[in-house]
Amino acid sequence: MTDTPGWASPSSSEPPRDDARPPADATAAAPGPSAPPQAAPGWTGPAGAPRGGQQWGQPSGGHRPYGWGAPASPKPGVIPLRPLNTGELLDGAVTTVRRNWRTVLALSLGLAVLSQAGTVLVNLMVKGRTGEATQVLRLLAGLPLDLLLNVFATALLTIVVSRAVLGRSATAGEAWRDARPRLLQLLGLTLITALMGPGVVLLGFVPLLGYEAGGAGSPAIKGLLALVALLIVPVAVWLWIRFSLAAPALMLEKQGVLTALSRARRLARGAWWRILGITLLGHVLALVVALVIAVPAQFIGLALGFESLDGQGLPDSADRGVAMLLLLAVAGIIAGTFTTPFIAAVGVLVYIDQRIRREALDIELARAAGLPEHGGTGPGDPTAARR
Repeated sequence: MTDTPGWASPSSSEPPRDDARPPADATAAAPGPSAPPQAAPGWTGPAGAPRGGQQWGQPSGGHRPYGWGAPASPKPGVIPLRPLNTGELLDGAVTTVRRNWRTVLALSLGLAVLSQAGTVLVNLMVKGRTGEATQVLRLLAGLPLDLLLNVFATALLTIVVSRAVLGRSATAGEAWRDARPRLLQLLGLTLITALMGPGVVLLGFVPLLGYEAGGAGSPAIKGLLALVALLIVPVAVWLWIRFSLAAPALMLEKQGVLTALSRARRLARGAWWRILGITLLGHVLALVVALVIAVPAQFIGLALGFESLDGQGLPDSADRGVAMLLLLAVAGIIAGTFTTPFIAAVGVLVYIDQRIRREALDIELARAAGLPEHGGTGPGDPTAARR
């Protein structure tokens, strides 16, 4: 969108201009003849006639309200164009999946099938032959594929969510065409952010692992090294949240890797705890959905005799049978098909919400959606809600 500085649509090649962002209380101009306005609920058309909503101070239902009314925030897509609360963010993510289910579920289903196929292959190759290191090897062997699939999921679903915010849809082909030029940069960004989180944690555990590998057995030193390693975990979480908005910034603002990291740092400044809470809540909800699907599959496999129990009455996860692996893979495909787009949508909507709060992005999105005017952000002070 060449007329919306600071916001580059997935189909636009113009980079955002930070120095041209409108102030929080600015009023958007109506689109010119090249972009005819499209009426939306709660907005006034070009001739001044209300279209499905209330104007400022207009009585509701024929009765005069007490005091002045407030204009309803425009909602061309899955979220209202104003600063959002947590419930609206999560509802917007669910609405995105529901309205674009053909595209979203097709993309996430394909990625989930590839992910679970890689997991089954790794399990069949390892299959308990490495003793106590089996679980670690399974995790490490599956990381490259998971990282690559995460890049594709982030890129494609970010395009879909950004269109849904404007009330538009995108097919899988359109999402791929728009996301493809940024895939290599997103891969590099994902590698950097992955090293910032798990890499820092691994670095913290290196002294403990080295001490144990050396054959030393002092419990006091082991406990001290373990404490040092655990203290590194909050640092990794801090870095994860601080740069969690880098991927949407790279995809939607057409920026480079380092610039996207800098943008994410600025957008998260002063809102770290809020972003952490929303992100964790989204992951917890996705985990609950995954467990609701995976746990019954585990019990079904046990009931059908697909997996034996060890001496403690627990499933023998070191040497699972092929039937149980396939059953759990099917459960993982079903869970991933629904949870992957939800988590991706939450991340993109948090990014958009932060830009609305800091840069009045709602004004630019109203222009991009073809709304003729943008006069308020709903009840209360429009500028106070952005702080």
